[in-house]
Amino acid sequence: MEDVADIAARLFVTAPLAQGAAVPLDSDQVHYLRSVLRLGPGDALALFDGKAGEWLAVIESLGKHAGSARLARRTREQPPEPALWLLFAPVKRTRIDLICEKATELGTTRLLPVITRRTNVARVNTERLRAVAREAAEQTERLSVPEIAEPLPLDRALAAFPADRRLILCDETGAAAPLAAVLAQGIPPLGVLIGPEGGFAPDELDGMRNLPFVTPVSLGPRILRAETAAFAALAIIQALVGDWCPDRGDRGPPEPP
Repeated sequence: MEDVADIAARLFVTAPLAQGAAVPLDSDQVHYLRSVLRLGPGDALALFDGKAGEWLAVIESLGKHAGSARLARRTREQPPEPALWLLFAPVKRTRIDLICEKATELGTTRLLPVITRRTNVARVNTERLRAVAREAAEQTERLSVPEIAEPLPLDRALAAFPADRRLILCDETGAAAPLAAVLAQGIPPLGVLIGPEGGFAPDELDGMRNLPFVTPVSLGPRILRAETAAFAALAIIQALVGDWCPDRGDRGPPEPP
């Protein structure tokens, strides 16, 4: 049996994973394995479901529209994954795909599109974003796929945000303290909110600054594009208090007291 490090294919599946179980493969996965990677019955691959870790499996069949693989052994346990949410105003298609992909790579556990007054995108294809997130998780050896929530107006998203958690508001006006300085105060960043192209409306910013669970922060002296702001904020969080820290391992941001 091959070692999982030598395996080219790594797929997310929704079926429960257990020793010796047969796992169904859908038509897209069959096409990828057979036509892209040129694999067939008897070849090994890695499977994960976001709950039971990563498993080494052997392809049993690859039909025209479906296939199956048999689980051999677990190669990695499922690590703990504290919540790190990204709330963001939708942008145009290629850039919203990029936000989803890179947020998955950076360890986000939930992505929520929020419709602000200056949001110019009328529709968000959440099914496509789920596919983007799934592919990013497969490629980066992550053992989970972030939840992609359906879009909400900003006021409804804020009303539904847990009041006992902290929401980091990326304030493009430059009036707030730098994100790194805020994190140094021990504030746990369990959510990050990024505005639309053109920024939040002034009354939106005023209303959010008055919410007790919101902490405004600055990302520096330059006005960043929406996707750049998301990547910068998530990278700073992971570097200073997240799972990039050697002493935190997979624990991620600290939970609030």
